[in-house]
Amino acid sequence: MFPFELLNLSLGFRKHFDIEPALTEERARHAYAIRHRVYCEELGFEPVRPERLERDEYDARSAHVLVRSLREDRFVACARLVRCDPAEPESELPLERLCESAIDRAVLDPRRLDRRTIGEISRLAIVPEFRRRKGEHHTAFAVSEADFGRVDLPRFPYIQVSLYLGIIALARQSGVNTLLVLTEPRLAGHFKKLGVPIAPIGRPVEHRGTRAPSMMKVSDVERGLPRSVRPLYELIDNAIHHGRELAGVA
Repeated sequence: MFPFELLNLSLGFRKHFDIEPALTEERARHAYAIRHRVYCEELGFEPVRPERLERDEYDARSAHVLVRSLREDRFVACARLVRCDPAEPESELPLERLCESAIDRAVLDPRRLDRRTIGEISRLAIVPEFRRRKGEHHTAFAVSEADFGRVDLPRFPYIQVSLYLGIIALARQSGVNTLLVLTEPRLAGHFKKLGVPIAPIGRPVEHRGTRAPSMMKVSDVERGLPRSVRPLYELIDNAIHHGRELAGVA
């Protein structure tokens, strides 16, 4: 990557990738296929399905974002925004069910929030050839110091950051302001540097490694994005908005 691209992250992203929401069954199948390849075939977290699509009970009330590699003209990463079931507002999000006893209700009690305004980031997945480095063969999604390169050889984790920014944009446009996420503690530290504060709301649990139930406020993220990241977020926000318009989503 050339240093001038890092001076304008939106320019660098446009050169290599694009992003869109998966709001139709046709588009969602691309996300299910990525999930199957990573979660089922590569990592063995879920059973292999004959149709090679990984889906679960939460997909009926979810939307995805997809990142495409322009060089290879194919989707290479996805992330999911899970909402509460509008027909059953008290329906739990995956994290609430998994971390019921681990959440510190004095810090945040999701049950007390307006259920229409909360969601969860889950099923982040990047195909191995765009992700795999030494030590990363047991994780579907990772960010490390190496992703930011060195002073003499700078880099930027476009795919990882764009997935988070894409879900944040999709959440805000959908009326969601509180996002729950089950994340590695070190990942939260890396994203905090980029102006995406992820705060723990309970004790860590074992779920495909050590994960902490955490949250972020969409409005706080948007206000706090550093100048270097804001053009990238605005590009992604516009792409998500355009995709919602094409899909006829208000």
